[in-house]
Amino acid sequence: MRSLLPLALAVSRPRFWIYTGGTYVVGYALGMESWLAFFRPEYILFLLYFFFPANVFIYGVNDYFDEETDRTNPKKDAKEHRLGGGERRDLRTLLLAVTGLSLALLLFMDTPARLIFLAFLLLACFYSAPPLRFKEIPFLDFSSNMLYIMPGIFGFSLAAGVLPPPVLVIAGYLHIAAMHLFSAIPDIDCDRRAGITTTAVLLGRRPSLLLCLGFWTLLALLVVVLAGGYPLSYLVFCYPAIPLALLLTPSLSIDEVYWYLPALNTALGGLTFAVFFLLKFTWPGVP
Repeated sequence: MRSLLPLALAVSRPRFWIYTGGTYVVGYALGMESWLAFFRPEYILFLLYFFFPANVFIYGVNDYFDEETDRTNPKKDAKEHRLGGGERRDLRTLLLAVTGLSLALLLFMDTPARLIFLAFLLLACFYSAPPLRFKEIPFLDFSSNMLYIMPGIFGFSLAAGVLPPPVLVIAGYLHIAAMHLFSAIPDIDCDRRAGITTTAVLLGRRPSLLLCLGFWTLLALLVVVLAGGYPLSYLVFCYPAIPLALLLTPSLSIDEVYWYLPALNTALGGLTFAVFFLLKFTWPGVP
């Protein structure tokens, strides 16, 4: 198994770990009653799971079933790992191991947590795997990206014992829908050549950017309302500013801008966590 670790790290795309691990932490923090909940063994267990094994599963399934189309995808040369000729069998072994771990974890959950976790696994699998392959079905492609919100729902449920308020789930959906669609725009030509019809391929560059602008604008307005106009909440308008800038300045390269999004998500997600923690557990009288 030691020889498989470099492949696991490469396949898991470390720059994107925050999308599952960070979502889990924020969801858990929103649901917990005391900061002491961070020391619960189950919190630590799933923190480790959602940062590493979960990403091996998500992107491992993706790479396993996208081997043919990835051959013409230029970002596999510069930003992501391209499967080598002898790595497919090793990747299959990794996926079997992570699937086994995931199924074993189900044994230690109550029914609501088990259903949330299963939803995460099914979305992560069938986003890329046949016969469903949501990634090739317009509008279902970005909707199935709810898989990145499921760790947050799971974390909230784990901490609070109930599901998060629907408005938080809606906010999460708006963000991941825009993120997915935005990430698919640089792949339009590659996907079209491969015969894959994503939402971005169906709509084209400009309409896709307009839809991203709509999703992120709704998200920003929702966040500001939920935060009661708290000054730092207006930072969320950074998101709709991105597609707006690309629409107004066609010379800007979306390929370059896209790779700054993990840093932006990390920064704003970390700020959200820090501000919430201070408000809820440090300042008396704040609900």
